[in-house]
Amino acid sequence: MDLTGKKALVFGGTSGIGLATVNKLVAGGASVVAISRNPDKAQNVPTSVELEKCDVLDREALADLFAKHAPFDILISAATGGGRAIGPFLQMDMDGYKASFDKLWGYANVVRLGTQHLPENGAIVLVSGAPARKCKPGQVALSSVGGAVEALVRSLAIEIAPRRINVMSPGTIDTPMIGAQGKEREELYAKITADNIIPRAGSANDAASGILFLIENDFVTGTTVDVDGGWILS
Repeated sequence: MDLTGKKALVFGGTSGIGLATVNKLVAGGASVVAISRNPDKAQNVPTSVELEKCDVLDREALADLFAKHAPFDILISAATGGGRAIGPFLQMDMDGYKASFDKLWGYANVVRLGTQHLPENGAIVLVSGAPARKCKPGQVALSSVGGAVEALVRSLAIEIAPRRINVMSPGTIDTPMIGAQGKEREELYAKITADNIIPRAGSANDAASGILFLIENDFVTGTTVDVDGGWILS
């Protein structure tokens, strides 16, 4: 897919991996709508990008948003949908575990309501995470949700063809989701990536490059591309 003249909708597009993806799409010549629950907090978004406010769990609002911006060629969701439960499963608050699946429901809503507006050569990319296939202690919720996202995409690739749908699975990425700053932040990332084949945190641009590959390569569908510094193999 040549990005020139294409239209892209990016959920979670005002920060982190989503914003890095927006920047790459704009650089490639696409027109972009960046969507989040709090677009007023967006920073460093290209001036050509249109901002929209929408909660991916609100199906009525999603349907209205898609109708407003249809047709479009590219649909990306890096929106988490809400919080994520962390910690040992046997000590986990089960309401928190259930709420972690808001990410899956949000993705399902986006794909269910947005795909009808894509042309036959349209492309969809969702974001899972390395714990889906190599879970570390305390990551049961992350693993469960990520695994469900990847299973959803494998199933849908057949059903929505010739439109394409894929997953980008990041490892540890340096994004605003981590609140620590300065030396504390550096030490945290050094500790949690020490055993990776590439012993550092990835950047939002690293992850966004994986998403761009899945958009631009017309011979890839129903698969997961790992951008994880070797997490899966470490």
